[in-house]
Amino acid sequence: MKEVMIPNGSIAVEAKYIEQVISDYRGNPFIEALPNLISPHEVIEKIAVYPKYHKSERQIEGYYRIHMIDRLFQVFQPLPMSLELENKISRALRQGYISRNPFDRKLGEDFYNEYHKGQAINLTNIDEDYSSPLGFSLIGISGIGKTASLNRIINLYPQIIVHSKYKDIPLSMYQVVWLKLECPFDGSIKGLIYEFFTEIDRLLGTNYYEKVMRARATVDAMMVMMGQVVRNSSLGLLIIDEIQHLSMAKSGGSEKMLNFFVTLGNAVGIPLVLVGTPKAINVLQGDFRQARRGSGSGGDMVCNRIQKDEVWDLLIKSIWHYQWTRTETPLTDELSGVMYEETQGIPDLVKKVYAIAQAYAINTGKEKITSQIIRKVAKENLKLVQPMITALKTNNIREIAKFDDINLMEINFKDTITRTKESIKLDLKVKEMMNKGKKIKQDNLNEEKKNSSSVNARSEVKTVQPNKVERKAEGRKEKDNQVDLNSEDIRFIVEQGKNDNKSAYESLKKVGYIISFESDIFSKEVLE
Repeated sequence: MKEVMIPNGSIAVEAKYIEQVISDYRGNPFIEALPNLISPHEVIEKIAVYPKYHKSERQIEGYYRIHMIDRLFQVFQPLPMSLELENKISRALRQGYISRNPFDRKLGEDFYNEYHKGQAINLTNIDEDYSSPLGFSLIGISGIGKTASLNRIINLYPQIIVHSKYKDIPLSMYQVVWLKLECPFDGSIKGLIYEFFTEIDRLLGTNYYEKVMRARATVDAMMVMMGQVVRNSSLGLLIIDEIQHLSMAKSGGSEKMLNFFVTLGNAVGIPLVLVGTPKAINVLQGDFRQARRGSGSGGDMVCNRIQKDEVWDLLIKSIWHYQWTRTETPLTDELSGVMYEETQGIPDLVKKVYAIAQAYAINTGKEKITSQIIRKVAKENLKLVQPMITALKTNNIREIAKFDDINLMEINFKDTITRTKESIKLDLKVKEMMNKGKKIKQDNLNEEKKNSSSVNARSEVKTVQPNKVERKAEGRKEKDNQVDLNSEDIRFIVEQGKNDNKSAYESLKKVGYIISFESDIFSKEVLE
């Protein structure tokens, strides 16, 4: 494709129209100007990155090799997740353009009405004009490779295409194929819209941001303007990264932004891809569930850590080749197992632990990678993530639930605890009933024995003295009341206080179980 420079903007490519195999895509310049569909094998070849490496580099001085280790982070190994993501983006992009053919009369009418009448995009009668939402959510734990895969895939497409003529029909317009934004750290709509206009200005050489700032437009007015710009720039795919920041939005802010996303996707027909960590699940399943109409034609993507299977073998083998220690260490099952145990299949940690292990081996003069070195550097250099790694190692649901960035389980924790408690109660009831059944059975046997005894034998049985019975009953009662209490038990503390002529309140306050308002760490903030 021939490249052109947009005045005050970025580099674009001239449209070159390709005959489409799929009939739905024919006659649409926006789709025909896109690169051809490619097979999974071609996708792997195009997005994989294997930097150059020569075994002779291991003989260079150590202070050079330390710098070469950074080359390890350039490696990008496509995984099944990458192929699935490419398929979803390819479909969403083309399906979104079907309803926005520039030669479609309805598209022009909608743009005219919105521009001249200032009508905000809305959700009314959407199903009559456009298909259901075509975007999806991409949720995965930190370090799994979401953003890296996404960037490699969207760069298979030119970001800007310049149209001038389509089949002898004049067509002078820009087509922004994709736009990637990052959700503001505070989840504000205004911050996201400012970023949108800034990126469009950078790409097309426009001055939308300046106009918005000069006009001091409200958020609602900027939303209308954003919808117009999306139409005018023929935006194909809008990607919002770090969507978990919406959890930091002010009350009602996340719902308003997500409703806007859905409205934009439905009314304008643009697919949206929302990318984030598991922390975003609560937001998407809460506010977003009420607004969005389905999860798109391909469904959402939820990516967990890599399991220790053939996918893990593919990942570890792709980076193990890059060694800069004097002694070459072949990959064994033991080393693979140790690497997985210390990183729990998180690609980002795999690269870091492997790189640090090599640097340690070179600096200490050991010049060889061992299981001991891997464990040592993981323990010393991954201190901040050790609690999360430990939670994943033990697969402890309680611990994993503490970390929003790794908790991908569709589990209501309170319901789980409640079900566990009810199960325990049920077990106790069953045991109690079984014990009662045994007691009744034993009583019946005893009764039968008594009935079979002679009347004379029953009359000779000595009557137990009432005072002895009472003493035995009291003895049993005292024995039952004897409970072992530790020194931190409230009952023990109160009992000890009674011996010292102190009230329960005084005893508990003395040991710190009762805190006065003045000593509360939040008291100053409350008073202020």
